[in-house]
Amino acid sequence: MIKLIAFDLDGTIGETVPMCIRAFEQAVSPYAGHTLSEREITQTFGLNEVGMIKVVAGEKWREALHDFYPVYEKMHDECPEPYEGICELIHTLKAAGILVALITGKGEKSCRITLEKFGMQDLFCSVKTGAEDRPNKADAIEELLAAYCVAKDEFYYIGDAVSDVTACKKAGVPCLSAAWGATADISGLEESNPSKVFFSIEDLAHFLRRLQKGM
Repeated sequence: MIKLIAFDLDGTIGETVPMCIRAFEQAVSPYAGHTLSEREITQTFGLNEVGMIKVVAGEKWREALHDFYPVYEKMHDECPEPYEGICELIHTLKAAGILVALITGKGEKSCRITLEKFGMQDLFCSVKTGAEDRPNKADAIEELLAAYCVAKDEFYYIGDAVSDVTACKKAGVPCLSAAWGATADISGLEESNPSKVFFSIEDLAHFLRRLQKGM
């Protein structure tokens, strides 16, 4: 019986990863002293935007962070909606009595901007955001389980990254890998999470219906 499902945000709920990279490059590069490459940016993934910016901007991180948020919000107009079908899936889960939470590596402010752009700010029972000093999704999962008195086999996490699989293994919970986004590492997901990779939201919905009677 599923009691709680938590979703990742970037690349799972919406096609936001390319926009995040472009916003980071535009806003933070002047403080890094050179144009940041996509590789430099993605190597900081797992930290929230404060931690990411501290890695590349050093002592100028506060100024860079100040400039980042308006650029991020403006660029979000390029990605104004979540993936088709994701809100419907979440509403279906909630209608079946399943708690639905969000666990993201994003910081609180950028997460809030994205959820407001998507009209999803009131959709989740809990929103757990990232830390600036370390990847913290495994800790966030354990906090959710304790807060809602849910056993590990009553929980699923849905995320698009190999690091999500790693976090779930650390927390001792199952991960369902979202491979419907343009930036998904399909080969990495299939290697790290075999038989639990989904290439469409519809496929994931079918899988969850088979698991949960009454959906």
